[in-house]
Amino acid sequence: MKKEEVQEIFLKILREEEDVSAGVAAIRTLLSVIENYKVATVRELDLNLQLAVDAMKHCDQPVTAISSGCELFMRFITFAKLDTNSFEECEQIMLQRGHIFLNTLLEARSKVVKESMPFITDGCSILTHSRSRVVLQAMLEAAKANKRFKVYVTMSSPDNSGILMHKQLVAAGVDATLILDAAMGYIMEQVDMVMIGAEGVTESGGIINKIGTYSLGMAALDLRKPVYVLAESFKFSRIYPLNQRDLPNEFKYLSSVLKSGKDLTTQHPLVDYTPPLYITLLFTDIGMLTPSAVSDELIKLYL
Repeated sequence: MKKEEVQEIFLKILREEEDVSAGVAAIRTLLSVIENYKVATVRELDLNLQLAVDAMKHCDQPVTAISSGCELFMRFITFAKLDTNSFEECEQIMLQRGHIFLNTLLEARSKVVKESMPFITDGCSILTHSRSRVVLQAMLEAAKANKRFKVYVTMSSPDNSGILMHKQLVAAGVDATLILDAAMGYIMEQVDMVMIGAEGVTESGGIINKIGTYSLGMAALDLRKPVYVLAESFKFSRIYPLNQRDLPNEFKYLSSVLKSGKDLTTQHPLVDYTPPLYITLLFTDIGMLTPSAVSDELIKLYL
């Protein structure tokens, strides 16, 4: 198995399906590796999967969801090692469990949306940051239910992903306004809540998300506005950062930047860490959680 072949499978999924997240694309890629790259032992299969995960982390895509999703996937399917006597049977069970895991992931977003829907009410104003697929779906579902609400969307420098979020909301008939990232404090006093996605949820109950989320959380706390996070459970990660410097560099920078040898202090990080202090509730496919409950749920996911 070649690194370039895995990367092509992964990137092709992302190119052809705009609505798929990097984490889901990564898991589909691992399933493809199991199906198409035949090996003779469990050890070889494990090695192939680990090499595939490493290859995807070097594709200039956000690493947070890839890392947590693949770790949970590997944990879920490798229970099969204890259940069988032959490798062929083991491989088939791993593949079956992999598809079960993927199907669960594909249903997760709609479950998150269902959990959050009662909080989007008629007449409310919402501030959101960057472009989150699950937040977008929640807002579109609320609009379909004839709820009337106002959304402020940050442009989200440096990639300006909020512009696409704003465009999609307006196209669906939602009253949305695009604002500068620097205006989030100014707008905060006008909104009823903050509703954001997450690239990863840490063991502490904090989140790793697009750069600027930490500032958003601080402004919301100061003005006593609730911060709601919408995130699928496959984004739960067994890391416990204490501050921004504690975040792994592979999470904060693109792989091309890390390989370039540039001084990272001169580079723009892609994400920041928002501690649980700034988060009111997390809406997930395993239920509505307070930040303090995340650690217990992580234990259940890895049992």
